[in-house]
Amino acid sequence: MPATRMSYRGMAVAPHHLAASAARDVLAEGGNAAEAMIAAAAAIAAVYPHMNHLGGDGFWILSRPGETPVGIEACGPAAVAATLDFYRERGVTQTIPPRGGLAALTVPGAVSGWDQAHRMATEWGGKLPLSRLLEPAAFFARDGVAVSESQERLTREKFDELKDVPGFVGAFLVDGQVPQRGVRLRQSAMADTLERLGRVGLRDFYEGEIGTVLADDLKKAGSPLSTSDLAGFNARIVAPLSTRLSCGTIYNMPPPTQGIASLAILGVFDRLGVRQGEGFDHIHGLIESTKQAFRMRDANVCDPAYMACEPASLITDAELERMASEVDMVRAAPWPHVARQGDTIWMGVIDAEGRSASYIQSIYWEFGAGVVSPSTGVLFQNRGISFALDEKHINALKPGKKPFHTLNPAMARLDDGRLMVYGTMGGEGQPQTQAAVFSRHVLFGRDLGDAVAAPRWLLGRTWGAQSITLKIESDLDAGVVAQLKAAGHDVELVAPRNDMMGHAGAITLSPDGRFEGASDPRSDGDAIGF
Repeated sequence: MPATRMSYRGMAVAPHHLAASAARDVLAEGGNAAEAMIAAAAAIAAVYPHMNHLGGDGFWILSRPGETPVGIEACGPAAVAATLDFYRERGVTQTIPPRGGLAALTVPGAVSGWDQAHRMATEWGGKLPLSRLLEPAAFFARDGVAVSESQERLTREKFDELKDVPGFVGAFLVDGQVPQRGVRLRQSAMADTLERLGRVGLRDFYEGEIGTVLADDLKKAGSPLSTSDLAGFNARIVAPLSTRLSCGTIYNMPPPTQGIASLAILGVFDRLGVRQGEGFDHIHGLIESTKQAFRMRDANVCDPAYMACEPASLITDAELERMASEVDMVRAAPWPHVARQGDTIWMGVIDAEGRSASYIQSIYWEFGAGVVSPSTGVLFQNRGISFALDEKHINALKPGKKPFHTLNPAMARLDDGRLMVYGTMGGEGQPQTQAAVFSRHVLFGRDLGDAVAAPRWLLGRTWGAQSITLKIESDLDAGVVAQLKAAGHDVELVAPRNDMMGHAGAITLSPDGRFEGASDPRSDGDAIGF
C-alpha cells in the first residue's frame, strides 16, 4: 500500500501529479488554499482533458477556521433554446444524443466558479495575480504533457463515437493517430485562452471576446447555447448541507448534486452500530446504506427550484434513523437500480493557516460532448444529457433548469480536532467511495494511504457495461466476498486497482499542525506537501 504523505506547511492532492504540483507551488509562494485550488483546477484541465476541461462544471466547499464552510455551485443551466420542441424538430424524441452539439446544451460553469473562488481567495488575504494562478495550466497546454494511460485507453475506446464530432480529432489526436501513453499532447488554442483569461479576467469566458467565439463555435456544432446564455450565467455561493455523526460533522453540496446521498450513506451507516472495519458488517452495512440513500436521492433530487421539499428535510436525524431501521444486516435488499456514469476529478488543498478547499470538476462522460471550439481549445461537457425528454420526469428538460449532478466534494470537521477534505471521481461511485475511505480512516482508524488504496466495491455502474451488479475488486478478502454472496448480493469480481472504482484522495490537518495526505494508486496523482 502507498505511504501516507506528511508535512507541516500545507498539502495538496490531485489525480494528476502536475496539478498537485501546481497547487503546492502556489502554497509555497504564500498563496492560500483557494488560490492553490484555482491553479490546480486550471492545470488539471490541461493535463487530464479526457476527465475534465474548461467547458465543464465545478463545485467547491471552502472553509477557514472558526467559520461556517461555504459552497460554490458552478453548474450551468440548460440553454434558453433547449426546449422539448427544439429536440423534436431535430428528430430527437427519446433521449438526448450523448455526443455532438445537441449534447452541449448546458452553460459550462467551472470558469465562473474559479472567478467566485478567486474573490474568496482575495477576502482571505490572497495577493497572487490571476495570471500567476493560470500560468502552469497555460504552460502545460502550450508546451505539452505526456498522455496518460487512461487518456490513451479512453480515446481508443470512444474514438468511433467521437471521431466525427466537431473539433475532437484536431484537439486530441497527434499526427492523425490516437496518442499512445507518453506521447506529447499540445493544446495551443487552450493555452491562448488561459493566457487571455489571466490578463483580462475570467468573465471574458462568458461576456467578452472568448464568450463570443465560444457561442459562435457552439452554434456551428448544432448546440442550442447562445451568447446570452453564457453572458447571463454566474456561479452561486450556497450553504453546504451537513450531517452530524458520532465522530464529527460532515459537509457536502446541496442539490442539484448527489451530495445529500453521500451524507445519507454515512449518516445511516453510523446508526447501524458496526464496531469493526473490513468485515462483512462493514462492507454489507455500507452497501445497504447506499441503497437507502440512492432511493431517497432518485425520488427527490433535481434542480432545487423544482424539488417538492427542502433538501435538509431528507437527512434529518429522524429520516436517517428511519432509513437505518430498514437495513437488514443479514440479507441484501433487492436492487433494480440503473446507475449514473460520469468522468470527473476531485482535488483537495489545506494551507498552513487551516483554510481548505475541496473541489470537483467534470465534463460528465469521458471527453464530454466531444465538441471542441477550435478557436479557443475549449472542450464542452455533455452534462445536459442527464435531462429526460419526458416532461413528467423529475429531471425533465426545461430551459434554464439545472441538470442532476453526480459531483459532490466533501469535508469533515472531526471531534478529535482534525479537519478533513476528501472526494473522488466516478459518477455513481462517488458517494460509495467517499463512504469507504471515510469509514476506514475515521471510524475504524486505518492509515489514510491504506484507506484510499484498499480494495473497493461499486454498486451499479460508473464506466463500462450497463449493469447493476455489486462490483468488487478481486483482492478484497475472499471470506468477506463469500459472505456477501451468501447474503444475496449479486457479486461481480473485477481487477484490483480498477479505475472504475474512482480516483480518491484525502487530506487531514491535525490540531498539532500535521498534514496527512493520500492519492489513489488507481490514478496518476499524488499528495504533495512542503
